[in-house]
Amino acid sequence: MAGRRSEARRYAVLALYQWQVSGQSPTEIAGHFFDDPAWMEAIAEGMSEDRAEDGAKGASPNRSASAPTVVPGSAPGSASGSASSSARPYDHQLFNSLLHGVPDKADEIDDALRGNLDRSLQSLDPVERNILRIGTYELLFSPELPVRVVINEAVELAKAFGAEQGHRYVNAVLDRVARAARADELARKTGG
Repeated sequence: MAGRRSEARRYAVLALYQWQVSGQSPTEIAGHFFDDPAWMEAIAEGMSEDRAEDGAKGASPNRSASAPTVVPGSAPGSASGSASSSARPYDHQLFNSLLHGVPDKADEIDDALRGNLDRSLQSLDPVERNILRIGTYELLFSPELPVRVVINEAVELAKAFGAEQGHRYVNAVLDRVARAARADELARKTGG
């Protein structure tokens, strides 16, 4: 079973996907998240449908046909659950930090990503783009998290939600971002 912080990141991927495709504010999305337990399931289903359409168009033949279904307050894959704070299987503070922090810092995050991509940011799969944004946000604005943890968490998100081999791309891009954003930390680890 994934830890509470890992689950918060999983939920944040879904919420940020909603932010990206709907244009709703993070506050509106948080309201849906906490007030409507079926909302996350609908978002996950929407992601699945988008991926199926992309696959049918030939844009992403390696895409998974379905995204994991998660509902706040319940275990991933469950169709119901209580969203009370005591029942939350995720770190509520981290979820809020990511849901509000990534949009607030989107320009800085995207600038850090652009120099480390082999294509335009807009050409990336929307889900993988948000996974990269979450990882970059944590590399830039959460210095208490070790680089290895940030990258591993993003790779796991890409395995769960991204293209079949998307985790390799996420790993490579975030490694390059980390070398620029956390050069001192990495130098200390390697003794150089």
